[in-house]
Amino acid sequence: MATRAIKKTKAKAKTNKNYLYKWVGTDPRGKRVKGQSRAANDAVVRSEMRRQGVVPVKVTKQIELSVGKKKITSADVTFFSRQMATMLSAGVPLVQAFDIVGRGHANPTMQELIMSIRADVQSGTSLTNALRKHPLYFDDLFCNLVHAGEEAGVLDTLLDRIATYKEKTESIKKKIKKAMVYPATVIAVGIVVTAIILMFVVPVFEDLFNSFGTGLPAFTQMVVDMSRFMRDYWWIVVLGLAVFVIIISAIWKRSARLRELFDQAMLHMPIFGQVFHNSALARFSRTTSTMFAAGVPLVEALDSVAGATGSVVYGKAVHSIRDDVATGQSLHLAMEQQVLFPHMVKQMIAIGEESGSLEDMLSKVADYYEEEVDNAVDAISSLMEPLIMVVLGTLVGGLVVAMYLPIFKLAAAI
Repeated sequence: MATRAIKKTKAKAKTNKNYLYKWVGTDPRGKRVKGQSRAANDAVVRSEMRRQGVVPVKVTKQIELSVGKKKITSADVTFFSRQMATMLSAGVPLVQAFDIVGRGHANPTMQELIMSIRADVQSGTSLTNALRKHPLYFDDLFCNLVHAGEEAGVLDTLLDRIATYKEKTESIKKKIKKAMVYPATVIAVGIVVTAIILMFVVPVFEDLFNSFGTGLPAFTQMVVDMSRFMRDYWWIVVLGLAVFVIIISAIWKRSARLRELFDQAMLHMPIFGQVFHNSALARFSRTTSTMFAAGVPLVEALDSVAGATGSVVYGKAVHSIRDDVATGQSLHLAMEQQVLFPHMVKQMIAIGEESGSLEDMLSKVADYYEEEVDNAVDAISSLMEPLIMVVLGTLVGGLVVAMYLPIFKLAAAI
């Protein structure tokens, strides 16, 4: 019986798989037309063609190569949202909009995803449920907003809001990465250069020093010892780093406490900490504004907002606010219990609740903190360049000085 159930599951999975078909047919005027569709079998393709008024002549299944598939990025999902919003605003039917957007997408993997969603929608599934089948790309926030749009009959407006929201969120992420990637890259290059000097340059000087027949200065001896260790045990260093990264990655996935501690450390970092605070506040405000404008109930909205802040600490605070709001408290009173949120944010939300313009107030708060992040990133970039030059100069310059100290000592003795 178990075997029969397994076979049935496999057969169902096989049936649900969509393939790419190329077809040729004639339209109602007798004109020859051709195109391609994604479906479970050729019968579905022929049925779809007849529904569109095309008489099938030839339907051919295509062989698709899975090698070299591109990864679907957040930018792909953002672009998809904007295109769908534009199509629906122009009055294009939903299924046809999927067809146009899917065929025109540059990423084949994203194209396959869009056509799969299109097939589900065409078979009668709601767009929300079709999107929920792909949680890796469409989170609860995205699906809740689409659901609100479908329920209210304003899907084009909600997709436009989603696209705007995701564009602004992506902009903040890029700014944060810009602030972090540059110094990290330069420091990594500095470490590589230092390792090369220790393994290949210092040994040349070591042979020269041995010919002197005299003792080396303490600083030079330390560098020479580091060079010997790197040459003899470099594989231990590399293996140790690899094992460390694997262990930390495994613990990171399983330990919520470790993620929270790391997030707290990031928020308390000098210089960068305030950027992370402002980024989380901007995401909180922008997401809450978008959800509230879509008519999503506040408690349900806050549940999605918690995961959109990009911070474990802020997410935990938002969950606490959600629990207080669920008991009947107003949003600004619930936020008063949380020290993470600045006084200005609480007051703006209080004014928004009293005046009935919470959406606009949250949007203004988001605009303010997004601008703060932008300005901070520019300031950090300007500050980091000379600071990194000093660090690299000290690191590499220290090794050079260590190599020339014995030569200076010898010259003084002569």
